[in-house]
Amino acid sequence: MASAGLILEARLRVQAPGFELDAELRAEPGGRIAILGPNGAGKTTALRALAGLVPLAGGFVRWGGETLEDPVSKIRAAPERRKVGYVFQDARLFPHMSVLENVAFGARGASRREARERAGTWLGRLGLAPLARRRPEGLSGGETQRTALARALASEPQLLLLDEPLSALDARARVELRRDLGALLADFRGVCVMVTHEPIDALTLAKRLVVLEGGRVAQEGSAEEVARKPRSEYVANFVGVNLFRGIADGGTILLESGARLVAVGGDGAVLAVVPPRAVSIHLARPEGTPRNVWAGTVESVEDAGDRLRVWIRGDVSLASEVTRGAAGELGLRPGSRVFASVKAAEVAVYPA
Repeated sequence: MASAGLILEARLRVQAPGFELDAELRAEPGGRIAILGPNGAGKTTALRALAGLVPLAGGFVRWGGETLEDPVSKIRAAPERRKVGYVFQDARLFPHMSVLENVAFGARGASRREARERAGTWLGRLGLAPLARRRPEGLSGGETQRTALARALASEPQLLLLDEPLSALDARARVELRRDLGALLADFRGVCVMVTHEPIDALTLAKRLVVLEGGRVAQEGSAEEVARKPRSEYVANFVGVNLFRGIADGGTILLESGARLVAVGGDGAVLAVVPPRAVSIHLARPEGTPRNVWAGTVESVEDAGDRLRVWIRGDVSLASEVTRGAAGELGLRPGSRVFASVKAAEVAVYPA
């Protein structure tokens, strides 16, 4: 039987040459999970295992207490029995079918009339009705992904799997589809599991983040929890913060590099987070309140929306975010010698 409140319970063990995935996923009705991780971490493999497209070497997949796959018991439900809607990264529309026919194809098991009615409903909801007779070759990237999403939803899935659904879109189409996808997921009573590399997609569309590294779960929790307390360099880079690991003693953290970081609180092995906006940049060593001051060299200056992200290399390497005006006044460019400062109160410390 499923644990109280859970509808999806999975232990995914998949073996491939030189790689093994071993990860657990759990969700309640209406759950939205984003799977994150570097290339080769096993993200798409996890989706394919849930869908039944690759066999488990061990573990299980259960939905509402029913076992869909368990190698020990020799249970393996075919993909069509799992009531899964899958949006692949490359959409995989049928080129010889119209938009309407592609979407209707997703309504497997329904009569032809019902399938076309369902397709029409989803075309309307996703703004595709005027394109019903068009073939995939005549669609934009955003229209292609909307069609693939409509096809997945026309199957009336219990489990919706999205593999990088917004990655191939231009900026405008990405914003529009992210908005519409968020509205659709708010009403979706099944479970959605998505793979993404984009922080804004994970933080706005998912309720829970699962970070895979090397085929294992490196960190999981709510979007807020993961963003506030990253536990690896990958997660820190994903949410855009500086992460340090060291040993704290009396408010001073001895970092792995040998440098010291002054903070408030912490004892023993700790992780410390410094938001880039808390890092000030100076051309001369600053005087006054900062407890942490390090000399360094500007390694790069990158666009970060309304600000610039400045990467500084030194005894303590870190990123700072400054206004464009401040960057101009300081003359920041690769090779500039600078001092970075951080107030002790701006350092968040938690057990490693």
